[in-house]
Amino acid sequence: MAQIKTEYQYEIFLKKINGLMDIVDDDTLPTDPNYIELDLLTDLVEEYETEHYPIETPSLIDVIKLRMYEMNLTQAKLAEIIGVSSSRVSEYLSGKSEPTLQVAKNIHQKLNINPYIILQ
Repeated sequence: MAQIKTEYQYEIFLKKINGLMDIVDDDTLPTDPNYIELDLLTDLVEEYETEHYPIETPSLIDVIKLRMYEMNLTQAKLAEIIGVSSSRVSEYLSGKSEPTLQVAKNIHQKLNINPYIILQ
């Protein structure tokens, strides 16, 4: 199968995909030529993006801050939820300290944060 080799090709494929997205919808049959072309192009673009634009795992600090925002939590409320002091939460968020295994477990269970992110 073909492979995207340049940024220029990548941009062309993205434009073609955008055009096909206007044509292909949930009712389009998998045997439709536009559907097949869209499927092939998205696979090629995904492969290129994986190699040239990898998405790194977010840091625990960033994920905790995001979860605090999503749950509308203050540092004090977060501390209460995960069973530590407010100053300890401040240390986690500044990167001065890392959670113990028990606190990591609480973060996972109470904030629904992937354990892989917590233990990295």
